[in-house]
Amino acid sequence: MIETFGLPLRYYVDSLRVFRFVQGRDSVWRKHVLQTEDVDTQWGKMMRLLGVDVVFALSPQAKGKVERPYRWLQDRIVRTCALERISQIEEVREVLHEELDRYDDHQVHSTTGEIPNIRFARAMADSNSLFRPFSLPKPYTSPKDVFCLRERRMVNAYCRISLFNNDIQVPNVPLREDVDIHMVPDPKKNIMQIRIWWDDKMVHSLSLQLRGFRVHL
Repeated sequence: MIETFGLPLRYYVDSLRVFRFVQGRDSVWRKHVLQTEDVDTQWGKMMRLLGVDVVFALSPQAKGKVERPYRWLQDRIVRTCALERISQIEEVREVLHEELDRYDDHQVHSTTGEIPNIRFARAMADSNSLFRPFSLPKPYTSPKDVFCLRERRMVNAYCRISLFNNDIQVPNVPLREDVDIHMVPDPKKNIMQIRIWWDDKMVHSLSLQLRGFRVHL
């Protein structure tokens, strides 16, 4: 979405664990070490790198403008499948795509009085949008260094790091220095692309088997 339409001013999201770490209260049975916001999620790191603000909705009702269309679409899909006796997931996907096409490209919105995609295209053409053109933040030269999973490791006395039980040689980095590791999974090839950065330079890249990587989102 970002590469196609650009950077939004802000994201309005719920407290799903992909977006935000939320910890409950302590109890007599369990004492929490990390509190809410003490963990930086992978998604949050990417938003901060891109300069996109994030606002968290504290209840489903707070996201009414998002929840209502989803509920409406869900109701339409269920009723259509029931009326047409559709039970296979592939057929249900076809119904979903048809409903999305009708909602976005054909149906006049009850609030704006316009078709959503036509309204959005006109806003973009008139520069009446808060979307900004996407450009790679310095010093990166590839989208793989933005849209990726991130970890940090310290280079040991043997110029190596350990990454999910993989021992990796890291050249041209002083001992005991931290390196930033950018990981791009490729499920089709069953590999994890590794790009290691230090001092604003990519110092090493390699690919490893995807099995064994368990990155905390």
